[in-house]
Amino acid sequence: MYRPSCTPNWWNWPRSIDAVANAACTSCCGVQVNHKRIYRLYRAAGLMVRRRRVAVARERLSLSSAPNQVLSMDFVFDALSTGRRIKCLTVVDDFTKVSVDILVEYGISGFRVTRALDEMARFRGYPQAIRTDQGPEFTGKALDQWACQRDIKLKLIQPGQPTQSAFIESFNGKFRGECLNEHCSLVEARIRIAAWRDYNEHRPHSAIGNLTPAELAAKWRTNQQQLKREKLISTPEPTN
Repeated sequence: MYRPSCTPNWWNWPRSIDAVANAACTSCCGVQVNHKRIYRLYRAAGLMVRRRRVAVARERLSLSSAPNQVLSMDFVFDALSTGRRIKCLTVVDDFTKVSVDILVEYGISGFRVTRALDEMARFRGYPQAIRTDQGPEFTGKALDQWACQRDIKLKLIQPGQPTQSAFIESFNGKFRGECLNEHCSLVEARIRIAAWRDYNEHRPHSAIGNLTPAELAAKWRTNQQQLKREKLISTPEPTN
């Protein structure tokens, strides 16, 4: 016999089918409810719970073992007090955390990126690899041909996975918080950003044992020289 006052309110019940079945079985209406009927009403009400995605083991970010081995690049955007947008190309050495350069322009194309990299290479040489996201400036022909001609590997991170370029993301976070949103003109932005970049190179970084990037680079060179001396001492002289 149908009794509206005792009819379960399916729409306000939990979204788990197990919870629906348990609630129906323990109902005080005294009506026997078949589990197939519960499932049919469950489907009709659109109460399907999204399946949990199986956890996938995260790939560990590959670490550099020497300076200028891998550089990371990214873009950071800011607006002047006039409202006009500026674009900053940030380049960081993954090993020493040195800010190789911060290029500040109104617009930066893929070709302009290659010119900036050539200017950096005049002082430190070309890196073995460059890590970037899949932005149009980094996936276009200009950078691809430039890297192929110089035998440089381009490491593109997966879309929506900023943790795969954690070093540059960490740098950009400090850069945004300490240096942006306070410039009146492009010239002023370049001057202040250059001063901040110099300051950042001379302060300790917790990621490298509270050393400055310059101290870490000097420490690495000292270790390499010591290893070479030890190798020369341990190498036996040829016998006649």
